[in-house]
Amino acid sequence: MSASLKQTPLAPEHLAAGARMVDFGGWDMPLAYGSQLEEHHAVRTDAGMFDVSHMLNVDVLGDGATDFLRRLIANDIAKLTVPGKALYSCMLNPEGGVIDDLIVYFFAADRWRVVVNAGTADKDVAWMQRVATAGKFDVTVTPRRDLAMVAVQGPNARAKVWAARPAWRAASEALTPFVGAIADTDTLVARTGYTGEDGFEIVLPATQVVALWRDLVAQGVRPCGLGARDTLRLEAGMNLYGQDMDELTQPAQAGLTWTVSLKDAQRQFIGRAAIEQFSTPNDFVGLKLGERGVIRPHMKVRGAAGEGEVTSGTMSPTLGVSVAFARMPAGTRPGEQVEVEIRGKWVPATVTKLPFVRNGKAVEHS
Repeated sequence: MSASLKQTPLAPEHLAAGARMVDFGGWDMPLAYGSQLEEHHAVRTDAGMFDVSHMLNVDVLGDGATDFLRRLIANDIAKLTVPGKALYSCMLNPEGGVIDDLIVYFFAADRWRVVVNAGTADKDVAWMQRVATAGKFDVTVTPRRDLAMVAVQGPNARAKVWAARPAWRAASEALTPFVGAIADTDTLVARTGYTGEDGFEIVLPATQVVALWRDLVAQGVRPCGLGARDTLRLEAGMNLYGQDMDELTQPAQAGLTWTVSLKDAQRQFIGRAAIEQFSTPNDFVGLKLGERGVIRPHMKVRGAAGEGEVTSGTMSPTLGVSVAFARMPAGTRPGEQVEVEIRGKWVPATVTKLPFVRNGKAVEHS
């Protein structure tokens, strides 16, 4: 490991379990503990867990917090009125490009939490503080590096969390998707995730995360690395920042129009003017390969409407074929046959809607 890489509080647990560690956004993170394929299937059929403590929880507090977030975020956080309810959205620059995609939790009008990606965390916090200062909002933006985060995912994930922490069941059993609850002091249990499966994302004091991890292992929850996390999220049709979108990509170019709210004409969120005036049309689609081979990012795709590019691609363990996301010219439609250039050969593929997999099973789009 390079001495410059950051480590989560669970790094010794990963090393003790024989994980293969890699540099991910400046963090020393587990790629896999053995078989990436087995880790993937554990999440689809039982329960797996991921150390996501490299992601950053940011508390946004103060009387101006609501107005600040309505300016900062492309989706409208005014939709959140039930404590614990969460919203997925993008934080945009003035050109409408995606600074980061994130989750916002509402607890009260003056108390919110934003969860940002690891590789963008420092620039995100700097941007948030810059916007707060420029707008003279009565708000404090506080990074919470004293907290750790574990995602437990799969059809049996919630039951195994309750077996490990019975006291959390009362607060979390009635949660619906994309809602969290305070289950203990400084502990948030949220029914969210990045795999297409049910489960919890648990935020708790860093001093308590090793004990939780070990207790979940004792309940049969399988530790999973970044490799399985990537195949799972791609099957589930979930974007990865830096690969499927970045600061040069507007939400509409990454299939994220649904994360932008233009309903309130008076709400001038950062990036709105650019989106409304300079939107670049394209279709963000799924691809299924028709032959053996694996689709990888940046491969060329050609279809009836013109040429596009793969943003994410992999072999789908659930489907047994290679799948991908691609940014294609407007007019590319599901069911259309296209070709992907793989090692100098044009290989047939079918355009599909997303996701590819939901609740452990292939999705048959009508």
